Amino acid sequence: MTGFISRKPWDIAESLHTPESVYRNRRQHRREFLKTMGIAAIGTGLSASLTGCGRPTDEELKAAGAVEPLPQEQKQLYPATHNETFKYGRPETLQRDAAEYANFYEFTPTKSVYRYVDDFEPTPWKFEIDGLCSKPQTFDLDDVYAQFDLEERAYRHRCVETWAMCVPWTGFRLSDLLKTVEPQPAAKYVEFKTFNRPEQASQMSDTTYPWPYTEGLTMDEATNELAFVATGIYGEPLPKQHGAPIRLVIPWKYGFKSIKSIVRITLTDKQPPTFWNELIPHEYGFEANVEPDVPHPRWSQATEWMLGSQERYDTVKYNGYGDYVAQLYQA
Repeated sequence: MTGFISRKPWDIAESLHTPESVYRNRRQHRREFLKTMGIAAIGTGLSASLTGCGRPTDEELKAAGAVEPLPQEQKQLYPATHNETFKYGRPETLQRDAAEYANFYEFTPTKSVYRYVDDFEPTPWKFEIDGLCSKPQTFDLDDVYAQFDLEERAYRHRCVETWAMCVPWTGFRLSDLLKTVEPQPAAKYVEFKTFNRPEQASQMSDTTYPWPYTEGLTMDEATNELAFVATGIYGEPLPKQHGAPIRLVIPWKYGFKSIKSIVRITLTDKQPPTFWNELIPHEYGFEANVEPDVPHPRWSQATEWMLGSQERYDTVKYNGYGDYVAQLYQA
């Protein structure tokens, strides 16, 4: 097939990590760059969402990611009490902008994840916690809603691709979840694993990738005040494209660390392998803290742009959460 270039999800076109107004002004330079790097350009994702071409209605977008309704006693937990400690420091991202533009590589390498999640069944759902703990447990959603007090936190989110958003997550502290299994002193890391359902998530049929998606934190990171287990967003249960029914939110790290749709958490004494670090270790490290002075090998991390408004901000180390986490990385 003449002119066809096979792309992998990590071969991110400049149109996907730069606002279209900037992207179009640099198209001539980009052609030479892509020729050198062997990266194919694609015309889907951000450019379509910014121009309004083919955008879904609000009703279509909501229906696309909808999950089975919760029982009334759980439904009434939303919206949860807002924690006033956490502030964005910039405008909140519109709900539809966040729902329309997302990464979830199990379903698609494009940003229109909502178009590909119809077959995904996030209920019923269970996840296990095992490994170096004294009380390994299996939780279902009923257990989660019964055992943990939900709160809403306004967190900034920074993707390694330079886009950012400000969204209100509903959930609870990861440290509270880990306490229930009584971690043993030997546990130094926490490994997270998502589902493995190629019949529901077509990209998982590609066996060249190390499915299922895995991530990891040190125990100190996992028990930090900021580390959050999310069950909802914008005062509602998580839609499918945001990682229904339960996901991680680690706001001082690049977004790929915030694993979605978790099925297993394992406490271990060894640093666990993680999805992107296994695929491209020279580009995606295990730590993956937001660092404006450390560029990605293919683009700068000095600035970021907001979904929807496209407003550009200077990137701040640890995504602005240094008061909470800087001590974790002091030599």
